[in-house]
Amino acid sequence: MTQPLLQVTDLCAGIDGGNILNHVNLTVGPGETHVLMGPNGAGKSTLAGTLMGNPVYQVTGGAITFDGADITGAATAERARAGMFCSFQNPPEVPGLTLNEFIKNAIRAKTGKPIKIFKYAGELKATMDILAMDESYAERELNVGFSGGEKKKAEILQMLMLAPKLAILDETDSGLDVDAVRTVSEGVRAYQNQSGGSLLIITHSTRILESLHVDYTHILADGKIVKTGGPELVDVINERGFVDFEG
Repeated sequence: MTQPLLQVTDLCAGIDGGNILNHVNLTVGPGETHVLMGPNGAGKSTLAGTLMGNPVYQVTGGAITFDGADITGAATAERARAGMFCSFQNPPEVPGLTLNEFIKNAIRAKTGKPIKIFKYAGELKATMDILAMDESYAERELNVGFSGGEKKKAEILQMLMLAPKLAILDETDSGLDVDAVRTVSEGVRAYQNQSGGSLLIITHSTRILESLHVDYTHILADGKIVKTGGPELVDVINERGFVDFEG
């Protein structure tokens, strides 16, 4: 039996002593794509932040295991080195640091090895081409002056260059127009095809899923997963919304 890549067991977490997540159980296998949906305030972003070790959220119960190791109390940097990646709903601006240097620093931190510059440059160009990104963006300060769509493309670029074992996409499609969603979806599909990594896609909209293979769909409501199904569950949500799953 294949060992799960991510195992979340009875996870409770929240802010300032108040739980937002209540006994969440989730298993993600190698190469699987999971979709997490739910109404506003259900705890979706809290789950993403807790999985990545955001110190804003405190774990009050349960455990998180990644690639066979208990990471419940691990720092964010340790989780990233282990092969976890998370995109942000609102990626922060980082003045003074170019997108190119940020990616190179992240790769060095993950691998602990020097970068082969010519190979890296070729991979960066090819990846930017997938996302229809002008090469000049690599030398711009990270997210400074970027539009919403450009920020999201930069996040997907980082994901593709880092090739994590697990990518958590927290509403990456939020606020994007149809063309930008299509481009971002192409980047996610490239990740599926090239890296064989696992995905946890948190979304309100299903547009980003249209060209992707989905293995499991989960509905989060009132801080817990109340329904798990296959890709057909996405169609149910499209037709009926979350009314059947709210308390």
